[in-house]
Amino acid sequence: MSTDVPNPWLRGYFPRPGAVRRLVFFPHGGGSASFYRPLVRDLPEGVEGMVVQYPGREDRIGEPCCTDMPGLVEPLAKALTQLDDKPVWYFGHSMGASVAHEVTRFLGTAGEALPERLVVSGRAGPARQRPDDKHLDDERLWADVVQLGGTDARLLQMPGLREMALPALRADYRLVGTYRPATGRDLAVPVSVCYGAEDPEVDAADAAAWAAATSAPTELTTFPGGHFYLRDPAQDELTRWLARRLHGDAQPAHADPAGRNRA
Repeated sequence: MSTDVPNPWLRGYFPRPGAVRRLVFFPHGGGSASFYRPLVRDLPEGVEGMVVQYPGREDRIGEPCCTDMPGLVEPLAKALTQLDDKPVWYFGHSMGASVAHEVTRFLGTAGEALPERLVVSGRAGPARQRPDDKHLDDERLWADVVQLGGTDARLLQMPGLREMALPALRADYRLVGTYRPATGRDLAVPVSVCYGAEDPEVDAADAAAWAAATSAPTELTTFPGGHFYLRDPAQDELTRWLARRLHGDAQPAHADPAGRNRA
C-alpha cells in the first residue's frame, strides 16, 4: 500500500516509503490518532508508523461512533488489508488492545495476512476482562477519565471540553463495557504485553492472562507510571523498547516482577 492512498481509517504522520516494516497503533477509549503522533515520530528508521482513526473524532467528527466491537472491527480489518505489502506489527493500548486482538482474530478467520506481532498495552487478558456500565452514567464515566489520566488536568477544566468529548467517550465505554471477548487460545502470533507498574486497572496477573489467548510465545514488560505510562513518564523508555524489539532484541526494558518474560 502507498501511504498516499486515502484511507479513512489510517493516519500516517511521517511517511517512510523505504520502510521495511509498519507498526499500527490502535488508540485507547476516547482517544484519537493524534495522541500517538509522538510515538510514530520516534520509531526507528526502517519502521513506518500508522495510527488508526476511529469514527467520531478529529477529522472524522461528523461520522457516527461505533458502539459495539463487531461494528468497529469488520470495516477496520478490511481497511488494514491494504497494508499487506510489508510486514506489520499491531500496538493496541487499553481499548485499542482489545480492538487489535479482535482485528487479528478476524483476519485469521478470513484467511488474510496476520501481523508479525501483537503488542497489547494497559489491558487485562481476555479471561480477566469484566463488563461494566460506566457508559450509562456521565459522572462515573468522566470521573474514570480523570482518574486514569492521559489528558492534561488543566484541559479537563476547560469549559465545553466535557461536552465535546463525551459522545466519543460514551460510545467507546459502551463498546468496552458490553464487549464479551473470546477466551480460547485462538491466536497464533507472538504477543508482547506492556503495562504501567502503577496502573489501577492492570496488574501482573491481568497482564499474564494474555498468554492464554495465543499458541505463540508471550512476554510481559512493565514500565514506570500508571495507565498512560506511554506518554508520561515512560514515553522515551517505550520508544527504546519498541526499537529493540523491532530489531530483534528479546530483552525488555523492565522485567516483569513475576519473571514471566518469554520471547
